Amino acid sequence: MSAVGKASASFEAGRNALDRHAWAEALTLFKQADAAKELDAEGLEMLADAAWWMAQPADAIASRERAFAEYVSAGKTRRAASVALRLTQLNANKLAFAGAQAWFARAQQLVQDDQDSVEFGYMLFVGFLMGPATPDLADTVALGQRIADIGKRHNDRELQAMASIAQGSALVAHGDIATGFAHFDAATVAAAAGELDIWSTGWIYCTTIGTCRELADYRRASEWTEATTRWCERQSITGFPGICRVYRAEIVALRGAWAQAEQEARRACEELQRYDLGMAAGLAFYDIGEIRMRMGDLPAAKEAFRRAHEMGMVPEPGMSLLRLAEGDAANAGSSLRRALANETVQFTRARLLPAEVEVALALGDSDRARAASAELDEIAKRFGTPAMEAIASSSRAAVQLADGDAVAAEGTLRSVLRVWLELGVPYEVARTRVLLAAAYRAQGDAAAATLELEAARSTFERLGARRDLRRAGELLGGEAPAPADDASLETVERTFLFTDIVLSTKLAAALGDDAWKDLIRWHDQTLRALIAEHRGEEIRHTGDGFFVAFASPADAIDCAVTIQRRLSEQRKQQGFALQVRIGMHTAVAHRRGLDYAGFGIHEAARIGAAAVAGEILVGASTLSASKTTYPSEMRSLTLKDMPEPVEVASIEWR
Repeated sequence: MSAVGKASASFEAGRNALDRHAWAEALTLFKQADAAKELDAEGLEMLADAAWWMAQPADAIASRERAFAEYVSAGKTRRAASVALRLTQLNANKLAFAGAQAWFARAQQLVQDDQDSVEFGYMLFVGFLMGPATPDLADTVALGQRIADIGKRHNDRELQAMASIAQGSALVAHGDIATGFAHFDAATVAAAAGELDIWSTGWIYCTTIGTCRELADYRRASEWTEATTRWCERQSITGFPGICRVYRAEIVALRGAWAQAEQEARRACEELQRYDLGMAAGLAFYDIGEIRMRMGDLPAAKEAFRRAHEMGMVPEPGMSLLRLAEGDAANAGSSLRRALANETVQFTRARLLPAEVEVALALGDSDRARAASAELDEIAKRFGTPAMEAIASSSRAAVQLADGDAVAAEGTLRSVLRVWLELGVPYEVARTRVLLAAAYRAQGDAAAATLELEAARSTFERLGARRDLRRAGELLGGEAPAPADDASLETVERTFLFTDIVLSTKLAAALGDDAWKDLIRWHDQTLRALIAEHRGEEIRHTGDGFFVAFASPADAIDCAVTIQRRLSEQRKQQGFALQVRIGMHTAVAHRRGLDYAGFGIHEAARIGAAAVAGEILVGASTLSASKTTYPSEMRSLTLKDMPEPVEVASIEWR
């Protein structure tokens, strides 16, 4: 160790910060040490770690490449191979497969004659990752045992856990779900117990939860999601950058916390794009589309699905179900047929087939629906998780109802309802109740049907599922939703923020439709990323602006300042950017589902409307509670429909 051997102050402080997971502090200190030429290969690896967890992947990769060169130069082939293998994974993660293969070849060259080393074991594991999606079962089990044996000989817990993941993945891919998950659980328990390093723990958590997601094993996914969340909080990181947040968002959405799930997904979009993980960001946008569709916000759902497609993901079955909701069953049927024709992986087909049944029944094509339902039943039998069996049974019941067999449908749906209730997934419970009501009505039992519909309507109202709520009301005879009871309303304090584009109508007319659409798309993407970064919860998008809620007034003010500064920066770089006004106010409001109600929200909207282009207006009490130090100018405003003048502050953000 050359300059690092002198233990420079910056390096030692950086190492200490790294140990404390103070990533930003560590990155600053290591960069200072690097500028002073005080880092050897080991120090460069530390710099790479800090850069990675601070969402600076380019710096992380560049530092590891330099570390590799230094290890090779010093003749430390094992350490060089270890770095090459990490670079293999980093390149593969961002779909740079040529680079990944090149780094893997370098690692192979360095350790191919060193077969009893830990690095050789890792080379075998990374080779497994680079192999086919459905590996040969016997070969992979034997490979996993070989990797595990190397890990045991060298007392390397991480390598032993990776061997379990390799064996579990092969067993699951070949349909031995129980044995496969036993291997996954063994590795994940080691991660949860804090026995593994931070990289391995993050990787194992995300692989396990991702496999649970594919198999619709929601119970296991929920358990490991809770463990992952606790671990991420302890490490001061988001997970295995961004992707764990996507999986968490899906589980949280299943539990009915749609606002929290959308916030998680939007933060994941921003994180994953910073890591150049576009395909994974597409998955996050897809999740947002599904949440918005369940809310009944079809335009926002369509935009999210479009973004997912733009990033390389096939946005199915969401886009087809959206078309069905818009009344375009023919195009929904065509796109689903195409998606199924191009998909051979059973996990993915299982996600498409329920929509295939729904769309086929809407088209009156019972044969197509029966074929899809039968295939889904076979997949469910093979994988055997309760949720997948419930999904398959729901589709079968829909076909039974269409065929006029209401008695069989009732029996099927009762079993489905029990599963969803046990798993605690309220939207699926309510949807099943609607189908069960149809089965009761077909048998002439109107009272039982009404009971199920009223229960479903109550759940839809609580969740904020507007289209489903309206449909349940129609099935109950056109009745309006029942008045809200106090138990279904949550009283919270939030800082409500409104943004608005100034002179949007005139600008749209001057620029023309195509240019305006491009400009609005940039505006929406930019603001959504900044809102997510500052922990904001998007409530509504009005076309010209956003209605957002923040748990912290400081976050709301910081977000508003960042938005105005970002627009100003765009104006300097490109010569033009939209002028936006922002207003906010902290108030107590009632929350139901994804919406809020209360007088304070109207006050926040009025404050926003009183702002001028480029201005941030904040209620005086909000500014005081935030404890922020931005310069501001106080003034009194008389707002529309407000009986008394309101004290506000204009934030000087420049």
